[in-house]
Amino acid sequence: MPKVKNAEEYIAMQRAAIAGNPECGTSHYNLAVGLLGLKKYDEAEKELFAAVDCSPNLAEAYVQLGGICLQKGDLEGCLEYNKRAVHSRAGFSEGWANIGFAQLQLGNVDEAITALEKATRWNPKFLQAFTTLANAYLIKGMVDESIETNLKALDLEEGFAVAHNNLAIAYLEKENFELAAKHCDKAVELGYEVASEILKEIEKQRKE
Repeated sequence: MPKVKNAEEYIAMQRAAIAGNPECGTSHYNLAVGLLGLKKYDEAEKELFAAVDCSPNLAEAYVQLGGICLQKGDLEGCLEYNKRAVHSRAGFSEGWANIGFAQLQLGNVDEAITALEKATRWNPKFLQAFTTLANAYLIKGMVDESIETNLKALDLEEGFAVAHNNLAIAYLEKENFELAAKHCDKAVELGYEVASEILKEIEKQRKE
């Protein structure tokens, strides 16, 4: 594929490809990605609909449609499109992760855990999915599982501040104040804005 100088040139190339072959779902999808890069959400959405009309099993297009729903604050829509994504490709980890995220936001913790476990099983290097799964475990009261999952995230990226913050909270739950303080300090060092109540609790324990 020829190198493109900018988004506009990339978009022009995709429009030309579609003009030559209007039934190519991939070209419609590629055009949508270019439009999304320019935040032209309405135009991108039309191209994504065209993409799935041409290629009903194009899982990536459903995920992008879910992302547009999320931009609009439509969690149910996001959930529905990502369900279509994993229906068209069962092992599509990004779709499962997005389902888990949406379910967690909707308060459906058990459903979120099931989806996120699938996401991490299909992609054992999916950092964000591990972090969201760890959050879901913590909300469910599965503190040991949350710690284990956050540690897996840190195996993937040692400087991932969110995981350090989450470990500080989980270790506080376990009353392991030394490890809570260690991970809290690391999160702060990495620039994460740790909740004031967590900072206060850790400072209180340091003084005792």
